[in-house]
Amino acid sequence: MIKGEIYNQQAKKVGEMELPEAIFGLKVKSEVVSQAVQAQLSVSRVNRAHTKTRGEVRGGGKKPWRQKGTGRARHGSTRSPIWIGGGVTFGPRNDKNFAKKINKKMKRQAILMALSGKFKDNEIVLMDDLKLEKIKTKDLAQIISNFKKELKKDFDRSILLILPRSDEKVILSARNLKNVGTIGAGSLNVVDLLSKKYLVLPRESVSAIEKIYLK
Repeated sequence: MIKGEIYNQQAKKVGEMELPEAIFGLKVKSEVVSQAVQAQLSVSRVNRAHTKTRGEVRGGGKKPWRQKGTGRARHGSTRSPIWIGGGVTFGPRNDKNFAKKINKKMKRQAILMALSGKFKDNEIVLMDDLKLEKIKTKDLAQIISNFKKELKKDFDRSILLILPRSDEKVILSARNLKNVGTIGAGSLNVVDLLSKKYLVLPRESVSAIEKIYLK
């Protein structure tokens, strides 16, 4: 087990907690993380490029000229790919599937490696608890300001709050903060973890991640 420092909402150290090495002490394999990122992004890729074949373009029902006797090449339709305004040969089609698949074990390992990498880079902040009395963006912004002042000068650069359970007060309060996102401990994914500079984990979130991802 490895140890991490615990802070309260005023960014004051209140103790330490033991962290599972299987989550925060893994050796990061960039190729595994990269495959997980590519697989996730490929699923969300929108294929807009689309060309029409000769069977889809408009017109071309009539033979442009008779088969013989004109001295010109034989043609059956003006919608042939070699004609201007005709169909396109081997053009991009919007029915192409770009999805890449990885197995569940590799996906889970990539998530844990992303957490381990963040921990080694001192980009994870552990909190005793994260609670708001009411939905108020100003209160959450003050908590972030406390950590920026006490710990890291660029703490507000981009932050992902990993919540142990759905908390409407925190989620709605974070919605109006430009560089702050929220995600549940049971919905972690590599892209969200890597897209933010700092991860904030309440103590309960660590226990939830351990329970979900170390079955």
